[in-house]
Amino acid sequence: MMGLHRRHLLATGLGATTALAAGAFPRPALAQGQKLTFKLGTDLPVPHPLNVRLKEAIAAIAKDTNGAVEISLFPSNQLGSDSDMLSQIRSGALELATFPGTVVSTLVPATSLTGIGFAFTSYDKVWAAMDGEVGGYIRRAIEKANLVPFETTWDNGFRQITTSTKPIRTPDDLKNFKIRVPVVPLWVSMFSALGAAPVSIPLSEAYSALQTKIADGQENPLALINFAKFYEVQKFCSLTNHAWDGFWMMASGRVWRGVPADVKVILEKHLNAAALKERDDIAQANRDTQKELEGRGLTFNAVDPNAFQAALKATKFYGQWREKFGPEAWALVQKYAGDIG
Repeated sequence: MMGLHRRHLLATGLGATTALAAGAFPRPALAQGQKLTFKLGTDLPVPHPLNVRLKEAIAAIAKDTNGAVEISLFPSNQLGSDSDMLSQIRSGALELATFPGTVVSTLVPATSLTGIGFAFTSYDKVWAAMDGEVGGYIRRAIEKANLVPFETTWDNGFRQITTSTKPIRTPDDLKNFKIRVPVVPLWVSMFSALGAAPVSIPLSEAYSALQTKIADGQENPLALINFAKFYEVQKFCSLTNHAWDGFWMMASGRVWRGVPADVKVILEKHLNAAALKERDDIAQANRDTQKELEGRGLTFNAVDPNAFQAALKATKFYGQWREKFGPEAWALVQKYAGDIG
């Protein structure tokens, strides 16, 4: 079964034949009538593929546990900002959540490795890294923060820049440009190095910031630009592919320790499988969403990413982050992404 932790199966003493045979599970090892109720928080709008696939996984988990595990999904930051949810999941007040890696980087710096500007340029590089040594390195770092990362990362997509004033065609177009970015030091640093004026604002406040001109532009994957309706307050979309970021499905370490072993296997099975389906959804959305956004008034333009990477190389950006991440992590990134200095 793709996406299951082999080490978890071994640790729980469950063999593949007993735990996964024909996809069937016995009733979980809970006391008669006992139920586990979990909250699952996300920061994405309801129609985003991540939430759609989570709903399916939640239903499958309920079925496989004969209703003994009940998960309530709270999309669109209903449980608070990413920072709020990160605090809740660490304390055990929130059992499950998905977080963009770059958001978690305020706690676990390694989670922003794949968001290094103009490093990962294609999905073949991204998935080779995330399903390989880079993903393993990041998971080990997350575990040290008393969080339990699931094995399969979800896709947040390559990020593009939208603006209300002018298209971004060259690095010079970013000079003094007010751009909304997440509360992520890596991307604040990148846009600052390119001469822009980044404004760190949570996703839940991004639309109003663009509407009131606190920022003249923002950067996000096409799917989120669509679902968050940024096209209502933006005119141009520049296909910069400047960074990739994924979502990590996480459980609270405090809560996870008390979950029966066979329930863990069921959760992992369905949530990891859902992540793979969401990857396919985003790939399809990437093919369709540009046409949809063009129909809603956004004007698209391509850029030369090499020009932006060269502009970054002329600054201290790559050197500073190589030092912050450390030689082991940087070497792993370059193994999959190629030489970025």
